[in-house]
Amino acid sequence: MKPDEVNTVGVVGCGIMGSGIVEVCAKAGLKVAFVEATEELKARGQAAIERSTAKAVERGKLEEGERDAALGRITGSTDLHDLADADLVIEAVTEDLPTKREVFHAVDQLIRPDVVLATNTSSLPIAELAAVTKRPEKVVGLHFFNPPPVMKLLEIVRALTTGEETVTFARGMGERLGKTTVLSKDRAGFIVNFLLVPYLNAAIRMYEESFATREDIDTAIQLGLGHPMGPLTLLDLIGLDTALHVSEVLYEEFKDPLYSPPTALKRMVSAGWLGRKSGRGFYEYDK
Repeated sequence: MKPDEVNTVGVVGCGIMGSGIVEVCAKAGLKVAFVEATEELKARGQAAIERSTAKAVERGKLEEGERDAALGRITGSTDLHDLADADLVIEAVTEDLPTKREVFHAVDQLIRPDVVLATNTSSLPIAELAAVTKRPEKVVGLHFFNPPPVMKLLEIVRALTTGEETVTFARGMGERLGKTTVLSKDRAGFIVNFLLVPYLNAAIRMYEESFATREDIDTAIQLGLGHPMGPLTLLDLIGLDTALHVSEVLYEEFKDPLYSPPTALKRMVSAGWLGRKSGRGFYEYDK
């Protein structure tokens, strides 16, 4: 199948990343069927999409009619069987390998043999997901960045088993969704997180050692390096639990101290301080 032949995209998971991916696909003119584990999570995901698109209208980034049309192309479900007619499926569930493997195995049984099965993982090995399917040559990483409707980059991750045709398809889909694509090998962290995590960990250690205040660390990076936000603000946006998990995956693979999760990060996650989504991280937020 070619990218311009795709009519319906299936998305498994409609949390922070999944809802953004659904929105991106719908605004690109595609029908989108998303699946969540419960009715409550399905409703929460739909509400997140509605809020995001409403903000886009308020900011002049989207016409009211375009928003209505995009929302009309989205359907939600709690049954994986509703993905059976999808022309592309993107998995965006929690960053946990056993959970993702279970999803890949189940979806592989339902969709057509010619359909590409992609994962939005930010750090986990694509090859281990491909191994539980009957289509390893059609499994690829499509790593969107948060928030997907705004961020222009799409990392395409090629496992050892990913076919050349699948890579070409993934690049074409990225372009159809309005993204700039880069190609990475299947190594923990891929391109962006491999470089990003040591920087974030260093900022956390600097803060926990009281070398500088959180505000001064963030301001120094914003104004000194021209970043849109400082590292501690970025961590709160990413989610400290996600940052911890990615750091652990990288450390497990490379055993480099740069990737070892700082103690402060572990303690904050244990305390439930996960950043924006919990209302408190390095900063406090109105939930």
